[in-house]
Amino acid sequence: MSDLVVIAYDDIHKAEEVRLTLRKLQEEYLIDLEDAVVVTKAADGKIKLHQAVNMTAYGAAAGSFWGLLIGVLFLNPLFGVAMGAAAGAVNGALTDMGIDDKFMKELASHLQPNTSALFVLIKHATPDKVAERLAGTGGKLLKTSLTHEDEAKLQAVLDEAKKETATV
Repeated sequence: MSDLVVIAYDDIHKAEEVRLTLRKLQEEYLIDLEDAVVVTKAADGKIKLHQAVNMTAYGAAAGSFWGLLIGVLFLNPLFGVAMGAAAGAVNGALTDMGIDDKFMKELASHLQPNTSALFVLIKHATPDKVAERLAGTGGKLLKTSLTHEDEAKLQAVLDEAKKETATV
């Protein structure tokens, strides 16, 4: 079972920075992410989801390959590529993996303008090593499926940045 963690940041770019850190941690096998989405709220209040994987582009690429293969069999590869890409793009656009888009937009509607949030589904993690790398990144937990104890520990790690700047 995956754990959901949603962290809000006062900076519009901070959530993307933290997602990059999580990707590096995933490459080091310290965390296994099912999904990681950055949501930004612009000055005009417009909410934008920045998915980790662009399913439309992925679907178009996969569809092109299969369309080419089928097109070669029927002696019309260009038509096959075009039809495969179109069908794959439509299929990719309709595919929703991971965290529900409607849920993310609804929660992001409560953000202040020029801020961001990071929505993460975590399959597995090495908590002490992940916490060490996230220490001082700031942010406020908006929603989690963690236990109250684990949630408090994570918020304390995120708050280390505030303590450090307050003492300087």
